[in-house]
This record gives sequence, structure tokens and C-alpha cells, in this order.
Amino acid sequence: MTLLVFITSLLGAMAIGVPVAFALMFCGVTLMWYMGMFNSQIIAQNMIAGADTFTLLAIPFFVLAGELMNSGGLSRRIIEFAIACVGHIRGGLGIVAIMAAVIMASISGSAAADTAALAAILIPMMAKAGYNVPRSAGLIASGGIIAPVIPPSMAFIVFGVAANVSITQLFMAGIVPGMLMGIALVIAWQIVVRKDNVLPLPKAPGKERLRATGRAAWALGMPVIILGGIKAGVVTPTEAAVIAAAYAMFVGMVIYRELKPKDLPRVILQAAKTTSIIMFLVCAALVSAWLITAANIPGEITRYIEPLIDRPMLLMFVIMALVLVVGTALDLTPTILILTPVLMPIIKQAGIDPVYFGVMFIMNCCIGLITPPVGVVLNVVSGVGRVPLGKVVTGIVPFLLAQVLVLVLLVIFPDIVIVPAQWLR
Repeated sequence: MTLLVFITSLLGAMAIGVPVAFALMFCGVTLMWYMGMFNSQIIAQNMIAGADTFTLLAIPFFVLAGELMNSGGLSRRIIEFAIACVGHIRGGLGIVAIMAAVIMASISGSAAADTAALAAILIPMMAKAGYNVPRSAGLIASGGIIAPVIPPSMAFIVFGVAANVSITQLFMAGIVPGMLMGIALVIAWQIVVRKDNVLPLPKAPGKERLRATGRAAWALGMPVIILGGIKAGVVTPTEAAVIAAAYAMFVGMVIYRELKPKDLPRVILQAAKTTSIIMFLVCAALVSAWLITAANIPGEITRYIEPLIDRPMLLMFVIMALVLVVGTALDLTPTILILTPVLMPIIKQAGIDPVYFGVMFIMNCCIGLITPPVGVVLNVVSGVGRVPLGKVVTGIVPFLLAQVLVLVLLVIFPDIVIVPAQWLR
């Protein structure tokens, strides 16, 4: 009965249009009332404790780094570098989009920000070159969701805090799956682009490639500094986030000189708005998380899926299917915050590596960003690229299937994630 109260109160609140953060708080209050333990101090204490975490300081700084990167010209130079390298290949602009998405993912960790930057520059270029515009928009959206998988990733930070899992290990474990997502997109793109009568870009001469590499060198150095520092144990993920923001500001203002002092208030305000949304969600979710534990909801769910506990692969398929369905209706962060405290005790009981599960879980949540009806990244690419949402949904189908196939592959062969992650640790 407790599980029914939890699901009904949460879904009911969201169904009538209550914002997710308040729906989570309402769900917590309803559970307290049902259990006869209502106390407003529990709500306040858990919300304050939710925000008072050193690890979560990484979120505002990574958000700020992403905003500074886009405003300071780092994103544009990464795209120019990719065009110089592979723009001349048939379907080259699509490969440029994927290559730039992977590089930018290793800098900002924000799917929406990366997608917006790529769509604004590449969709007009791809339309002019004769590419199918809805398919191009679908590719860019699919490339954008690699950002929360390849470190640094705000999604891994939120999951690590909610699940009490090492964020550094999550970062290292996300590298190979993120690269596989990019490779799957390249393969899918090369298959579908044969239908388009496209005009390849002229091949850049060697000197131009060197110049493009030189112009992008400062931007390309950013992931090396972030991941190298974390892997070497010199900095924590939180400290790396501060370095990333300072580095992006320095490069944008001093090296590229595209970021002006007058731009800083706007950039900082936008980063603060994004951070406030994420942090309020985290705080509200921890109220529900505390009550989920107190009400033993994971124990109730375990009774339903007890036959699967001894069959980890089948259990993973069931959980991934559940997350995929939930992801069609919820954004990335709410999905993480709602499902993590429910699923983690089950995962531990089944003997599944929590780091491996975390990577799979985040990948699945990211796929939800490009599935209707919510599909935040779909809306971003539609708005920025000025492509009707219905056409974007049609164009994204082959790339969505490619990402789902990668997910299935990693469920069947978990060592693809686990072995490289152990080596990188």
C-alpha cells in the first residue's frame, strides 16, 4: 500500500501540472501523513542537508564553464577544427557534428548547451549543402546526449550523491560507453546519408588544418586538464569544475578575446538560473529519498521482482526498460533523483556493480532526452535550428535506435564498461 501511495501522489501531482520539485515534496509529505509521522522539521532538515554537500559544488562551476565556453568562442573553434579534419568526407558535416559533440561533451557535460551550440552553427550549413534537415537535426540532438555520459558529467555528480557512489569512478567508467555512442552514430549516419544528394566541403589543405588545430588548441586542452587532473588524483571532480570555469574564462577573455567583461553578468546569471533549478530538485528529492527508505519501498519492489534477483542480466533489461519508459515523461535530473533511491538497494542485492549500473542508468536517462513527448533536447534543437518538432522526431529515429542498440550491447556484455573502468581507476 505504501508503494501505491508513493506512485499515486507523485504521478498525480505531476499530472495536474505541479513542477517536479514541488511534486517530490508533496509526495514526501503524503508519505509522512500516511505513515503517521508528519513533521515539518524532517522536510527542512533533509532539504538543507541535500544542498550542504561539497560534491554538489561541482554543478554550478561546470554549468558556468559550459556557458563561458559557448560565449567565449571555444565551441565554435572546436566545430571549425572538426570541419577542417573531416568536413570533406561524404556526409562529412554529420561526422563533424558527432566529432564536435564528443569533444564538447568532454568539456561542458550539458546536453542542452552542447546541442544548442551545434544546432546554431551546423544546421544552416547542412541545409545549404543539401542534407536532409530533419535528419540532420535528429543527428545533432542524438550527438548532444553524449554530453552527460562522457566526463565531466553533471548527471554523474547527481547520481553519485544520490547513490553514494564514487564520482571519480563514474567519470572514468563513462569514457568508453560515451565513445561507443559516438561510433554508433557515425555508423547510423553513414547508412542513412546515402539517400541525400549532398555537396561535400572542399578538402582543407594541410596548412589550414594546422591553423584550425592551432586556433582550437586551447579549447582542446580543456578536457585534457580536467580528466588528466582527476585521473592523476591531483584534483577532485569539484576542484576540476572550478579549474574548468576559470580556464574557460581565461581563454575566452585573454586568448580568444570574444568574451567581454560586460558579458560576464549575463553569463553568470544564466549559470545561476540553471544551477538553482538543479539544486532545488536535488533538495526536494532528498526529502522523498529519506521517506522512501523509511517506508521500505525498495523492499516492497524487491518482493515483486524477487525471481530476477539471481538473474542480473534479465534484471538489468527490466530496469532499463522501466527507465526508458519513465524517461519519455521526465527530464534527466528528476529521473535520476526519483529512481536512484528506489533502485540502488535492489542493484546491490543482485550483486551488480554500482558504478556499472550508474553508467547504464545515466545512458538510459540520456536517451529519454530525445524521446517524445518531453524530450528536452528535441525541443532545444527544434527551437535553435528552427525545425518543426514533428520533423525532428521523424529524423531522429535511426539515431535513437543506434543509441538503444549500444545500451542493449552493454547490458549483454557488461565487461565493455567494467574492465576499462577498472583499468582507468
